[in-house]
Amino acid sequence: MVTLILILVTVLVSILCFTGTLDIGALKFNAYDVWHRRQWYRMLSYGLVHGGWGHLFFNMLTLYFFGTVVEQYFQAAFGHTPGIILYVVLYVTAIAVSTIWDLVKYRDDYHYSAVGASGAVSAILFSSILFEPKMGIYIYLIPIPVPGYIFAPLYLLYCWYMAKRNMDNIGHTAHFWGAVYGLLFPLVFRPDIFWHFLSQLGLSA
Repeated sequence: MVTLILILVTVLVSILCFTGTLDIGALKFNAYDVWHRRQWYRMLSYGLVHGGWGHLFFNMLTLYFFGTVVEQYFQAAFGHTPGIILYVVLYVTAIAVSTIWDLVKYRDDYHYSAVGASGAVSAILFSSILFEPKMGIYIYLIPIPVPGYIFAPLYLLYCWYMAKRNMDNIGHTAHFWGAVYGLLFPLVFRPDIFWHFLSQLGLSA
């Protein structure tokens, strides 16, 4: 239910930007404006806007499939209400945390901007892998699901490699740090989840 609300809010704001009703320029992440002009709200608002219909659809589709699962895992692990609260906190804070690296790196570059919920979606995806590491994940053009424990390191390596190459307009760094944050966040509140993770892989004593 909470996942659907997050999706609806994001879709609504993104569409309002697509139609020109809202100014995407005032909501997008801009490292210079955040750092020098103290427009800290951009650390969160950029996660509500997207670069196009495809960008919005892919992020929200991923959030729907994995967010509904993580929402249930959090309720089971932390209790119904605390689980919902922590789930929302994870998603919202992941939007900001995933872009801290870029904020520091590009703080003097007025032209560096970013939009999209990809960092937060990566956090949700990797939280789901922490709870269910053998869950099958489909990768574009590969018809066979890849187990989460295999997908995770490959994804992180890909993000790191593409971030170093810096050849496209995709926020690979935000994807990387969002994913790492999604793994660590639940462990801060329930370290024993790590032993559950190992047991799922048959590695616990």
